[in-house]
Formats: sequence, structure tokens, C-alpha cells
Amino acid sequence: MKNPRYLISLGILSMSLFSFSAQAVERGQLMADTCLACHGGTNSEAMIPNLSQYPSSMIISQMKAFRDGSRPATVMTRHAKGYSDEEVALIAKYLGVQGQ
Repeated sequence: MKNPRYLISLGILSMSLFSFSAQAVERGQLMADTCLACHGGTNSEAMIPNLSQYPSSMIISQMKAFRDGSRPATVMTRHAKGYSDEEVALIAKYLGVQGQ
């Protein structure tokens, strides 16, 4: 029979890892939901793109371009400066098309 303390420790570790993973998804979703206020539209002729149609890698590269000024914009340069690389990746993972 296994040591009960070992099993309890293993259970706590498993719950901690699951909790960490769930927090990352929730954080990405929370930040992405603010993006969807403007970028969640279904109008294909809108000036503001629907980000769910873009690859995650493109969302990341464009946010970096807005942040460093290589892609000028009216509002997005200010939004992009408010997110770290990690946060941009979480947003892109939640919003974008994966694997492209």
C-alpha cells in the first residue's frame, strides 16, 4: 500500500497544477474579452477586424508592432503598450486561430 502522505501530496500537486492552468486561461479570457468589445464583430466590411479570424501568431506580431511604433494606429498603440509579452500571448491564445 502506498504511503498516504505521498498520495495526499500528489493530490495537492495535481490540484495546484490544474489551478495554475485554469488561472492562465481565465486571465487570457478576461483580457481578451475587453478586446472583443471592438474586435468581436461579425460585419465583414467593418474597419475593425474580427480577431477570431486571425492566427494567434499574427495577433502577437501586430501587437508588438503597435507597441514599438512600427505599425501606426490611433488607439491600438496605447492599448498594446499596456500589455506584457506574456499577456499578449495569453490574449492571442484565447482569441486567435491556433496552429497558423
